[in-house]
Amino acid sequence: MATILIVDDDSALREGLAETVADLGHHPLPAASGAEALARLRETPVAAVLLDLRMPGEFDGMATLARICALPGRPPVTVLTAFASPANTIEAMRLGAHDHLTKPVGRADLAAILDSMLSSARPDPGDTAPEGGLIGSSAGMRRVLKTIGLVADTDSTVLIQGETGTGKEEVARALHAYSARRGRPFVPINCAAIPPDLLESELFGHVRGAFTGAVGDRAGAFHQAEGGTLFLDEIGDMPPPMQAKILRVIQDRMVTPLGGRSARVDVRLVAATHRDLPALVEAGLFRADLYYRLNVVPLLLPPLRERLADIVPLAEHFLAPSGKRLSAGAAARLLAYGWPGNVRELRNVVARAAMLVRCGVIAPDAIDLPVERPASRIEEAGLPADWLDGDLPGAVARLERTMIALALREADGNRARAARRLGIQRQLLYAKIERYGLATAAADLSAETTVDVANPDAPDELGRG
Repeated sequence: MATILIVDDDSALREGLAETVADLGHHPLPAASGAEALARLRETPVAAVLLDLRMPGEFDGMATLARICALPGRPPVTVLTAFASPANTIEAMRLGAHDHLTKPVGRADLAAILDSMLSSARPDPGDTAPEGGLIGSSAGMRRVLKTIGLVADTDSTVLIQGETGTGKEEVARALHAYSARRGRPFVPINCAAIPPDLLESELFGHVRGAFTGAVGDRAGAFHQAEGGTLFLDEIGDMPPPMQAKILRVIQDRMVTPLGGRSARVDVRLVAATHRDLPALVEAGLFRADLYYRLNVVPLLLPPLRERLADIVPLAEHFLAPSGKRLSAGAAARLLAYGWPGNVRELRNVVARAAMLVRCGVIAPDAIDLPVERPASRIEEAGLPADWLDGDLPGAVARLERTMIALALREADGNRARAARRLGIQRQLLYAKIERYGLATAAADLSAETTVDVANPDAPDELGRG
C-alpha cells in the first residue's frame, strides 16, 4: 500500500479521488491547499502526489508543483485540471510533473497513472518558460504537448512528422520558446523550397569569391542560429549529397562555409517532414544513418480529422482578430468535415468566412467547403445524420446520456458497476443520472434483475460499493 497525497481545494472532488485511491489499494492523504500539501510532505513519507492546478492562496498548482519538485527525493506529481491549455500542460511537464490530466479522471486512467508514478521517478525541473502558441486539448495533441515539455530543455535532435498543414513549424517554435535557448535565434529553413544548388550556401554560408557572384562573406543558417535552434522543414526532400553533409555536421558540430574554414557551432537541430522517411530509407532515397541521427526524439503530429476536440477552439482562435464568432450550425459543419488540408485548410476556410460575412456571427452557409468531401466521422460511425444538429453542448449531452443509459442496462441497474464501466466516480454518475432523468429507468432495471436487493447501489459481487 502506497501513500498518495491528494491536493484539491474542492472537498467533493478531493473525497471522490480519495475513495477511488483507497479502492485501488492505496492510502489517500488529503490536503485542501498547496500550503497544507507542503506541510504534509514535511511530516509524512509520500509515494506520489495528485495535484489540482487551480487553487486559491499563495500556492496555486504551479507554485506548489515547483516547491515539490525542488525537494530532495521528491515524489512524482501528476497535475489535474479542468482547464487544460497548451501553456499549462507544457509548463507542468517542464517543471517536473510526471503527467498532466484533465478532470474528471476516470478510474482506469487513475489506476494507470498511479502505477506509472509508483514505478518511475522524474528528473529535476528546469527554469520556467514563456507562453506558447499551440492550441489543442485532444488526446493526440496533449501527447505532443507533454513531449514538448519533457524535451524542450534538452539539446536532443527532434524529428517532427505529420501530414502537410498539421502545424509542424508551430511545434518546432514551441520547442524553442520553452527551451533555455529561447533568448537566441530560431532559424527556419524549408529544404523543399530552395534549389539544390543554392541549399549548401543557404545552410553553411560562403566566403567572398567562393563562386561566381559571391561578392561578400555570407553566414549560413547554422551560424545564424548560433546558440539557438535551426529548424529544417521538409528534410525528406533534401537531395542525397546534402544529406551526407548534414550528417557530418550533426556528428562533428563543425560547419564549413563554401570556400572557407571549418568552425564549431552550438545549435539545437529540429527537423520535420510530411514524408514517410522509413519508406524512403528502404527505397534508397534517404540515408539510413541520417534518419537514425534525426530520429532521437520522434514526435508525430496527428491529422486534424483525429483531433475532433480541437477543431472549434482552433476556428475560434483564427476568428478572434475579426471579432466574429461561430454559430452553432457553423461549428457543427466544421466538425462534420474531414479536413484533408488539416489546420492550414481550417485557417483558410475561417479567414474566408470572416472576410465575406459582415455581421458578427458566422452562419453555416458562410462556411465554404467542397461539395465532394470525405465521409464525416459521424457517418462512418453509423450515427444518425442529425447527431450534430444544434449546438456542441447539446451533442455532448446526447452522447453522454446514451452512454450512461447503456452502462446502466449492461450493469443491470447497479450504479456502482455502471460507474466503473464508464470510468467515472459514483458521485458524478449520480449527478448525471438525475440531470438526464434516468433515475426511474435505473431503479426499474435494478428491480427487474435484482429483486432480492432493495438498494440499487449495494456492493457488487466483489464486495465493493
